[in-house]
Amino acid sequence: MYKIEAIVREEALEDVKDALIAADIRGITVSQVMGCGTQMGYTQLVRGNKVSMTMLPKIKFEIVVSDETWANRAVEAIRQAAYSGNPGDGKIFVLDVARAVRIRTGEEGREAIAPAQ
Repeated sequence: MYKIEAIVREEALEDVKDALIAADIRGITVSQVMGCGTQMGYTQLVRGNKVSMTMLPKIKFEIVVSDETWANRAVEAIRQAAYSGNPGDGKIFVLDVARAVRIRTGEEGREAIAPAQ
């Protein structure tokens, strides 16, 4: 099992979500987060003073899939949907998942992440 974490621009939220659904990927968690990378923020005038905004609002997607084929499918869907070609498009991380448990039924492993019946 694999967990995909993707940090993307706020404006990519709907495009990435739609791309994941089109790729038949379910079980998506989305969070609003703040971060900085290559962009290193921007300068803004606040009450006449220049203020450096180094932490930018981003969207974080978290998805757990059963195997490498599904992980590759998710990564490609996110990459294509979030791409603008500019710094700040984001990052995708793929991690191994040691264990998954469905709370309601106690199912573990792949059965815990498959659609519930």
